[in-house]
Amino acid sequence: MNLRLIVFCISLMVSMSAFSQNDTIVLTNGDRLIGEIKKMDRSVLSIETPYSDSDFKVKWKKVKSIKSTENFLVTASDGTRYKIEGIDTNNEDNALILKDDNGLVGIIDIVFIKPVKDDFVSRLNASISVGFNLSKASNLSQLSVASTLGYTSDFYSIKTTFNSVRSNQDNVEEIQRTFGELSFNYFLKRDNFLIFQSEYLSNSEQQLKLRMTNKLGFGKYFIHNNRMYFGGTLGVAYNSENYNASEDDRKSGEVYASLEVNLFDFNDLSLVSGITTYPSLTEKKRIRTDFNLDLKYDLPLDLFVKLSFNYNYDNKPIEGASYDDYVVITTVGWEL
Repeated sequence: MNLRLIVFCISLMVSMSAFSQNDTIVLTNGDRLIGEIKKMDRSVLSIETPYSDSDFKVKWKKVKSIKSTENFLVTASDGTRYKIEGIDTNNEDNALILKDDNGLVGIIDIVFIKPVKDDFVSRLNASISVGFNLSKASNLSQLSVASTLGYTSDFYSIKTTFNSVRSNQDNVEEIQRTFGELSFNYFLKRDNFLIFQSEYLSNSEQQLKLRMTNKLGFGKYFIHNNRMYFGGTLGVAYNSENYNASEDDRKSGEVYASLEVNLFDFNDLSLVSGITTYPSLTEKKRIRTDFNLDLKYDLPLDLFVKLSFNYNYDNKPIEGASYDDYVVITTVGWEL
């Protein structure tokens, strides 16, 4: 028998074996996709098929029904989270049938689907992006790095964020801004959650050698659907600061309030923006404010282009420091 034919047959058998338990997606136009569901998040369903090197991405509103025998973590638009064995919406109600309590969740009310596996890697999500600018004038160079790493369990999530910008040019001291964050979310019923965050900021414009802010709060999603997320958080914070130009440390207790919106029903374009204000409890009339905006355009092969804007304001900085600072970053990256 021809060697090429043998290799082809073996490859076909391996492929059929790997996808012997197929997930089935039926679209509103009648098309059918067979493969492995990777996840559905922010109104986009990703499915791996044996006949394509890259995952198919389908708008959730184009999905008529979905069927699989695997285990899944599913979130509804009211914030209720379900861990289910098998998923099938191919019925007269066009809904997810919950076997445990005989309830129904309409397919339009499902906002998140992810296969539940025992291995650690399957629950990770990560991204990294890099930007670099070089100019002959004044020998200017600027390097930007942004990265995230997260883990999602059945009822909690952990996420770390690191962003850094460094700029060098002749006859000017290095300009740098570094931000890091560790957050822990515990999901409650009715789209409520508890959150703990620890933030790090180093900023040469405001002469901040180190600002460490630890926050504990209670949050809620006011809107949680397949077009957008919109939520807010209230809590308390402890702020500790060290400065480059002063030996005087500042420590203060604060309350904080934040709002965040995530818009993603714009084909390959998404926007995330948030604002947090910190009225001080221990320093009279001091208020700090942080604002961020990320505009991301998805490319093939899990690549993306991102434009980020970050702004920090302090109405009572130390002597000689600026009241505010902002940075605009353009990067190209990859996400898991």
